Amino acid sequence: MVHVLSSRVLLRPSDPERSRAFYGEALGLEIYREFGTGPERGTVYFLGGGFLEVSGRATGPGTQTLQLWLQVADAAAAHKDLLAHGVEVLRPPVQEPWGLIEMWIADPDGHKVVVVEVPADHPLRYRA
Repeated sequence: MVHVLSSRVLLRPSDPERSRAFYGEALGLEIYREFGTGPERGTVYFLGGGFLEVSGRATGPGTQTLQLWLQVADAAAAHKDLLAHGVEVLRPPVQEPWGLIEMWIADPDGHKVVVVEVPADHPLRYRA
């Protein structure tokens, strides 16, 4: 059995500086650690219960099989902040039939990011 102690998503962007600006400045993710030097350096961001590492450089186009799910306290406020940072919003916040409020954005390589608010009365907030 594998005993996992920690985890992170590894992202290989086509333009590391552009992706660092997106994740660090536009999304406001806090830096956990950095390694290396220059434009190819690696940056690891806190991502709620895990980490997002932006390092290296992609050799091909982004993939539609990678999507990030980021929970926020207030999707409307996040929407406003992201627009102010010039982030392209693919779909503004909408309350889904399953009760979550979801907004869709894309990172500079086209990886989709869903920004989710779990309303106070949603079952995900309570244990059965």
